[in-house]
Amino acid sequence: MADRPPLPPFTRETAARKVQAAEDAWNTRDPHKVALAYSEDSVWRNRDTFVTGRAEIIGFLTAKWARELEYALRKDLWAFDGNRIAVRFQYECHDTDGRWWRSYGNELWEFDEHGLMTRREASINDVPIEEHERRIHGPRPLGERGRTFPLR
Repeated sequence: MADRPPLPPFTRETAARKVQAAEDAWNTRDPHKVALAYSEDSVWRNRDTFVTGRAEIIGFLTAKWARELEYALRKDLWAFDGNRIAVRFQYECHDTDGRWWRSYGNELWEFDEHGLMTRREASINDVPIEEHERRIHGPRPLGERGRTFPLR
């Protein structure tokens, strides 16, 4: 099994790199690429959905990005300890009817010794927005990396 650095135990710097790598991967909207960051038996809770294993992760993400169009995400490191990281995030997307949404959430991550995520728990709330209220337009520009994304 190949390692997926950075590896735990995390420092502030390595935890921040792990968070940015996750943001970058999710912004590709490529379920197969994203799933490589998770262990073969990774378990998730995403809102009210429970997912186990890479195949289910790929299926979940494929369905997600079929209904959450023009998805763009920002993640911020909240806390870390050993092999765990807590993240807060925001993303924006529109549905198939053209309604725009901003979703706010928190994630708890746990990693194995190879740097693969074995557990992900996400709590998410959706807020309807108008298109002109959007703040997230595609992947984070290099000049904004490391900056905390504002709450509003």
